[in-house]
Amino acid sequence: MPKLVGAVVATQSQQITTFNSSGTLTTGALTTGLEYLVVAGGGGGGSRFGGGGGAGGLKTNVGGTPTPVSGSTGYAVTIGAGGAGGVASGSTGTGGAGYGTKGSDSVLAAGSITSTGGGSGGAGDSESMSGKTGGSGGGGAGRFATTGGAVSPSGQGNAGGNSSGTPLGGDSFRGAGGGGGAGGATAQSTNSAGGNGGGGDGSCTGATTGSDGTANKGGGGGGGAYISPSNRVGKSGGSGVVIIKEPFVGSNCWDLRQVFRQIKAGEWAS
Repeated sequence: MPKLVGAVVATQSQQITTFNSSGTLTTGALTTGLEYLVVAGGGGGGSRFGGGGGAGGLKTNVGGTPTPVSGSTGYAVTIGAGGAGGVASGSTGTGGAGYGTKGSDSVLAAGSITSTGGGSGGAGDSESMSGKTGGSGGGGAGRFATTGGAVSPSGQGNAGGNSSGTPLGGDSFRGAGGGGGAGGATAQSTNSAGGNGGGGDGSCTGATTGSDGTANKGGGGGGGAYISPSNRVGKSGGSGVVIIKEPFVGSNCWDLRQVFRQIKAGEWAS
């Protein structure tokens, strides 16, 4: 009679859950730790020669120590919205350029993980302004020499790009510093392109309109241009995302009833 070993009965498959909107993570019965990637909302672009909004901050423990959790337990997940683009008051050639708004934080209650929203892009015409701080900093406004916003708190992204104030072609059209990218992407500087991670294009000239950051990638919104009311405005940042991985679990323990039956039948390996 062959000797058999009883089956492992307490197991749990690997589970990956993506949150594109706020909700509740309910852990598996055997889950004791998890890996996460938490991205905040991107900042809004500034208006009139505006800088791109900064990408939302990113936190992750992938490849590191799992965050301890309890099995069969609900944990709140909050997805940060992208910041609104800046608007400009007054006519062409005057002041009144406005910042966008900072992106909202994304939060995972398990482990109290908070990623910080991206900083808004700088804005300016006769009143030029630098980018704001955030998970990644917003880019500096383009008409004058300005600086990109810093990363605050540190370690979640990159600083926004600086602007030299140098015309790209003709006196009217100057490039704005793009938003800093999250997750290791570098900031864009004195260019119409937004930062990596779903950042929107800026309105480099009076003939084009910028774009919003991509939803659920946390990219910053593009900066506004100069000429017409429709393209002077900055664009909105993209919303954030939270991705959770619960690992495979095998308990390596035996069902005692199965062990008893196999011993009684002479089928338990000794």
